[in-house]
Amino acid sequence: MKKKVFIAALAGIVSLNAGAQTMDKPWNLGVYGGSYQYNGDLGNTFFNYNKAFYGNLGLGVSRYANEAFDLALGLTQGHDGAYFESARAKSFNGKVLQANLSLRYKIVQKDGAKFVPFLHFGGGVANYNNITDNGLSTSKGTDLNITGGLGLRYAVNDWFNLEYVGTLLYSGKDSRDFESSYGTGKGFNDGWLINQIGVSFNLGAAADEDKDGVSDKKDKCPGTPVGIIVGKDGCPVDRDADGVLNEVDACPDVKGLAAINGCPDTDDDGIEDSKDDCPTEKGLTQFNGCPDTDNDGIKNSEDACPKVKGLAAFKGCPDTDGDGVEDKYDKCPTVKGLLTLKGCPDGDGDGIADNEDKCPTVAGIAVNKGCPEVKKEVLAVFEKALQGIQFETGKSIIKKTSFGILDNVVTIMKENTDYKLDIAGHTDNKGKADENLTLSNDRALAVQKYLTNKGVDASRLTAKGFGDTVPVADNTTKEGCAKNRRVEFKVIF
Repeated sequence: MKKKVFIAALAGIVSLNAGAQTMDKPWNLGVYGGSYQYNGDLGNTFFNYNKAFYGNLGLGVSRYANEAFDLALGLTQGHDGAYFESARAKSFNGKVLQANLSLRYKIVQKDGAKFVPFLHFGGGVANYNNITDNGLSTSKGTDLNITGGLGLRYAVNDWFNLEYVGTLLYSGKDSRDFESSYGTGKGFNDGWLINQIGVSFNLGAAADEDKDGVSDKKDKCPGTPVGIIVGKDGCPVDRDADGVLNEVDACPDVKGLAAINGCPDTDDDGIEDSKDDCPTEKGLTQFNGCPDTDNDGIKNSEDACPKVKGLAAFKGCPDTDGDGVEDKYDKCPTVKGLLTLKGCPDGDGDGIADNEDKCPTVAGIAVNKGCPEVKKEVLAVFEKALQGIQFETGKSIIKKTSFGILDNVVTIMKENTDYKLDIAGHTDNKGKADENLTLSNDRALAVQKYLTNKGVDASRLTAKGFGDTVPVADNTTKEGCAKNRRVEFKVIF
């Protein structure tokens, strides 16, 4: 039975040793209240709550040593005693004041833990002033004692704790219960189990040489300059994990680059986003980070033609031929021309653009689409030739009476070397259409041959027949048919 009591007592909670202090708050002060329970020659009242209650109050102070151990000093004032109803048992009560020094071993060795169970062992002194229940005997004096047990502390926060505490105490003497032996005379020293509950407070501050708010024992970066923000490990903080410390990071909450003081450069153009007018497009310094895709010196946002190299005068659009007319308005964008002709050239200087000039190398007039005006005397000859060139009936043989007119045409062609002549043969609608077409073509070729035989270069002549498809008069009359049978001359350049 006594062995069981001893084991149970060791499972108690150590009085005045509990605390949630850490290296950062190394001191702990506690206030406790509870009861004394007796075990000695008269019997055992451990964990027997049907007996009389003997209360106590206690104060304690402890000092953090390391994560495993605390050193504690406690003072307890209370009443002790025992009451037994058996015929031969005795009863007593009295006052006791004790002081103990103990070493506490924490089972959970983690700073900041909410629940911390611990074991302890130590010793101290106790002053007793006991009397028997009949008041006839007294037992006074100061004894040495040994203590041991365990405890549990719950940390409400980093400075305030709730505790259930207890101490198993054995006195250095065996007479505080007025008995020195029992039964066989082989007695044992008097003992008490002190159960307590209480509150404790963590106080003090750990050494912090660099004044960064992290104790030297936890500081992995001692010597940090004053004013530098540090983390729980005492090392300078890099909140955005970009390798640039907060103190020199112009953008401490956004991951950036060391080259631009820790600020981001999304488009990787060397200009931080906050100063980049185009933060998502890689650009140039001279344009505050905006791009110039065609590299024409005009940023894309102001370039009307951002993908084609151009000129500032045309908002970045090109003038390929360099004639001062923007390509999209230039009718001749690859040939240097005149502004008045929408960028097209006028090679013969006649005011008609070459692309619309039928005679681009010879000055002409607009009504002739840039070709020269045909002389009146030439037109007169051609007009006379309309009805003056006669052929054998149904044949392509030129009558001799027509040679004079044709010789005048030869003269005109020799005097005007820039002329080219288009010869067109026509018939009336008498006969079959296909035969008329063949006849008109043969007559045009006959005229062409006559002119070439007279010295006109064949390259300056073209001949074609149209049959009865292009009448100029009514074929139902004799006069109309005569007009439709004709050879037309047209000067081309």
